[in-house]
Amino acid sequence: MTTLKSLMVPHRIVMMLLFAALVLWCALSLRWDWIPKYAPLALEGLWTTIWILALTTVLGFLLAVPLGLAQAIGPWYLSIPARTFCTIIRGTPLLLQIWLLYYGLGSLFPQFPWIRSSELWPYLRQAWPYAVLALTLSYAGYEGEVMRGAFSGVAKGQLEAAKSFGMRRFTMFRRIWLPQAVRNVLPTLGGETILQLKATPLVATITVIDIYAVSSRVRSDTFIVYEPLLLLALVYMVIAGLITLAFKRFENQVAR
Repeated sequence: MTTLKSLMVPHRIVMMLLFAALVLWCALSLRWDWIPKYAPLALEGLWTTIWILALTTVLGFLLAVPLGLAQAIGPWYLSIPARTFCTIIRGTPLLLQIWLLYYGLGSLFPQFPWIRSSELWPYLRQAWPYAVLALTLSYAGYEGEVMRGAFSGVAKGQLEAAKSFGMRRFTMFRRIWLPQAVRNVLPTLGGETILQLKATPLVATITVIDIYAVSSRVRSDTFIVYEPLLLLALVYMVIAGLITLAFKRFENQVAR
């Protein structure tokens, strides 16, 4: 009921009517006859976008936790490499990182016979492992800095109280430090995950067929420009909305 009342505000009603009019105009005035032909490829590209986003976000966060911890309390021989890694990742374009991995490592591996004859070669010769690695490192670099601030922001008194009760360091980290740090940065993590979604189209530059690559193929095959882009924007908006709702629900559960 509260959500319905919040929507029944004059300016929001006007915005919803304008959006409905725009959708109706797009449905009646633009060309959509190409959709049945490219629907299977679009579903495959959508699945590629989703699993790359999910995998790189999870792996990047798992890498960001030790990066943030090393910068927050680690000795110099751990904090300096962690800080250097985050600085390099945050200071260079993601497209450059993807190209360096794909055209660098990707062209270096074939020169070693023992790699070409290994069981990893069927995967290393493809483009998606380099895309996953680049996006994972990018997410870890940004979130490593976020987690550094999160770990530093946890009240020291709670950690001292846990020590006084004889709690082991790993138990204290698992039960007190990490949960509170994650709770404090959940809104930031949600925003960074949406930014990660917006970065996934860059994998199309190394021949990974994601949803953006499918829209580009439609444009090149049919010379239809606006319709694929509008549909692509709608797909990204829906995914971003689902990510926002998921993090909102998780925040509410954590708050309870």
